[in-house]
Amino acid sequence: MSRPQPHSHRPRPPETADLLVIGSGIAGLSFALKAAREGRVLVITKKSRADSNTNWARGGIAAGLGPDDDPSLHLQDTLAAGAGLSRRDRVEMVAREGPDRVRELMDWGVRFHREGGRLSLGQEGGHSRRRIVRAGDRTGQEIERALLAAVADAPEIQVVQHLMAVDFVLEDGACVGVRALDHRSGAPVELRAPVTMLATGGAGQVYRHTTNPTVATGDGVAMAFRAGAPVANMEFVQFHPTALYPTRDPAFLMTEALRGEGAVLRRMDGSSLMEGVHPRGSLASRDVVARTIHAELARSGAPHVVLDVSAIPEAKLEARFPGAMEGCRAQGVDPYDEGIPVVPAAHYLCGGVVTDDWARTGLPGLFAAGEVACTGVHGANRLASNSLLEAVVFSHRAALELRRAREAGQAPRDHWPEAVAGLPLPAGQATSAGIEGSDRLRLRLRDLMWESVGIVRHGEELSRALAEVEAMLAAVPGSPATDPPHSAVVARTLDAVESRNMLEVGRLIVASALQRRESRGLHYRSDYPGPDDVRFLSDTVLTRAF
Repeated sequence: MSRPQPHSHRPRPPETADLLVIGSGIAGLSFALKAAREGRVLVITKKSRADSNTNWARGGIAAGLGPDDDPSLHLQDTLAAGAGLSRRDRVEMVAREGPDRVRELMDWGVRFHREGGRLSLGQEGGHSRRRIVRAGDRTGQEIERALLAAVADAPEIQVVQHLMAVDFVLEDGACVGVRALDHRSGAPVELRAPVTMLATGGAGQVYRHTTNPTVATGDGVAMAFRAGAPVANMEFVQFHPTALYPTRDPAFLMTEALRGEGAVLRRMDGSSLMEGVHPRGSLASRDVVARTIHAELARSGAPHVVLDVSAIPEAKLEARFPGAMEGCRAQGVDPYDEGIPVVPAAHYLCGGVVTDDWARTGLPGLFAAGEVACTGVHGANRLASNSLLEAVVFSHRAALELRRAREAGQAPRDHWPEAVAGLPLPAGQATSAGIEGSDRLRLRLRDLMWESVGIVRHGEELSRALAEVEAMLAAVPGSPATDPPHSAVVARTLDAVESRNMLEVGRLIVASALQRRESRGLHYRSDYPGPDDVRFLSDTVLTRAF
């Protein structure tokens, strides 16, 4: 049977492949391009191939490529942002290997911005040097374009859209494939492969206000956890300080690079918000800036703060930040008049499925890379623009591990590391949620997470939130429906699968936040306002309670 081309309208997925990739962002696509040297690769994505968090990344990708920069400086900035929980060896590896991965992206056709023949490097919060490689303020979109074009030219790679992974297929404790749902027809599909790469992105949609696209429902973390893979550091959710107000769904992101070029955060009365709060002012790390904005809004009752861009020449704004200017105008905001109204919004999940140096998870046969993974790089707070870098470095290392195993004559799952030990997921005191239907469950979860598990948290609210999430989780269907495949049934089934995943990820976030009785990085508890290095200078690792 002839294999449909990657861009055919509705390709039929093969039942087996040599390598299976779930997700079509930078992690999944860069892995697919390299893994294609080892065999036939099937990439599945639950929406269209360009729907990914990568496509929404506006700032850029961090790498020590400047004449005044080097990996040791990048290492120190990342460790400082990570608030004691970043693994030094992993950060050092990413900082060291990062420049080569960026050059490789350019070899694949990514057109980063240049000035005078050299890469134009931007400045962002927490960085001591200008090291943000960018394509205007649409860097993720440009990376996605180039990788999709490269994949389309690779005959060994097939991409199937509108196919949602539901749960992993397990045999003898190893991952051997995935059960999926074709949400155009409602047909269940089982795909088998000796190796699977999980690259499904983050979970911003569990919060009412988020910069993440609608596909970011935490599917990969929930699937891996159900299958028995440990997850870690789910309490560390990064809130980007500057989403355009009023927020839409998703919120429009005002890139941090604006502050790198001179934009300043101000209160409604025009006074500087960050002056005296942090030595780097408006370029402090995201956790500091987001909490400061949160405190100001609570104190003043104002609906937003203002990002003052008047220090940036108009020509420079229009040339370097066309996306930001377009987004402002679409919402009737004149950035040159009274500045840009901004508020924090959920942006990035620093925790995820635990992986080793080679992107292997605690489940043999399953790799993970990108936002779905917890590699130890970000620690308690991700440094700006390190996410795309981490994704491409660990995808590269996963491909190297595949090649090493082949050259050694080993099966792909030989010598997989032992699973990381962790604590069983604690149960809340479930009560009746009084809510029926996946849509209502999802809306209530997003409100609950924003109100009780947001930028500032408290133990009593976290306990109540855990109980309510447990009750809602008990009310959502556990598996895809088997009704006839007409559009209404398919839509309800897809929604139920996503809602279950969102609730399970919400439960992991709340339970982890309850266990960490301190404040560190992105996790701030008003009942434990300081760090506790004696008891909590370690990862929060959870395992499924069988």
